[in-house]
This record gives sequence, C-alpha cells and structure tokens, in this order.
Amino acid sequence: MDALFHALADRTRRDIMRRTLAGEHSVSTLACKYDMSFAAVQKHVAVLEKAGLITKRRSGREQLASGDVTAVRSVASMLAELELLWRGRIARVDELIASDSTDSTNSTED
Repeated sequence: MDALFHALADRTRRDIMRRTLAGEHSVSTLACKYDMSFAAVQKHVAVLEKAGLITKRRSGREQLASGDVTAVRSVASMLAELELLWRGRIARVDELIASDSTDSTNSTED
C-alpha cells in the first residue's frame, strides 16, 4: 500500500496515470509532454510500474506504457475501505463528545 500512495503522491505521476489509462503511450512520447528530462520521466514510469499501476511492453526500440485499470480499481476499493473505517472512527468520537457533553450538562444541573 505504501508503494501505491508513494506513486500517486506526485502530480506528474498522476498525470502519467491519466494519460496511460486513456491509451498506450511510449515513454518517449510521455517525456515530450513534460518539462523534464527523458530520464526523469522514465523514473516516474518506473515508480508507477513498481506500484503495479502501469505495465510496460517493448515494441521494437520503444517501451510502451499502459495504465492498469484493474490496479486502479483495486486502489479505489482500498480507499473506500479506509474511508469507511475513518468515518466509523469519527462517528465514534462524535458520540463520545456528545455523551461527555450530556454528562457535563447533567452534572451541573444536580
């Protein structure tokens, strides 16, 4: 999970994900889209690949990158589970605060 969040923490990598989910792109074509070196884009692609968010295949001299829709759905599912967990925790804290507030009000009335 850490590798996924690390991969998605960078704006350039999120943009590469967006592009590769829309269609297959060569790494050199991707590199032309950014104001950075080919090597820097290649490193971003490697981080995404290591996280399992994109796949690469060789076609002649080109390396073609594609976003992995299944992996993105898996990330969305994980985030939904975390959201439910945290919403439950927040609801419990709200209940405790409300209970404490009610107890304080009842104590001062006695």
